[in-house]
Amino acid sequence: MIIGNVFVARLPNEVNDDYFEDPTGALYKWDRGTLNGAPHKLVDIAQFYLGDIINSMLKASLVPGGAEALVYSTISGALGVLLPFVSREDVDFFSHLEMHMRQENPPLSGRDHLSYRSSFFPVKNVIDGDLCEQFVTLDMAKQRSIAEELDRVPSEVAKKLEDLRNRVM
Repeated sequence: MIIGNVFVARLPNEVNDDYFEDPTGALYKWDRGTLNGAPHKLVDIAQFYLGDIINSMLKASLVPGGAEALVYSTISGALGVLLPFVSREDVDFFSHLEMHMRQENPPLSGRDHLSYRSSFFPVKNVIDGDLCEQFVTLDMAKQRSIAEELDRVPSEVAKKLEDLRNRVM
């Protein structure tokens, strides 16, 4: 594990099917991959640099009937959530919002936001919710310009952020 990174990886579905067909498990003990490599490779789903070490992670729903998410805590005491999107429309909206926020709200340190979140490995399939949440802290002129680029008004963007937050809490 690289310090500060979060990775989500899965075994392919065909490996799961093979496992249930062989009740002894011998398939996995003696099977060798190409050139004595691992017989089954994990598929990278997502990766993201947090900047802190995770000491606890669990899949949970924070409210009854709420969406299940990966909830984590870090050594410094921060709590965070990795929440899957339910529609392609949400993915498109929040990825565009994140892109605009990177341009309109640069970090105080001067380091590019994307290079920070990709410190050891490139960001893959993760949208930075902390950055998107900073939309409401921008002045109204910047909020209007970003919302116009997204074909919305600032109140609709703030409502989408609130709805996403309420899915978890």
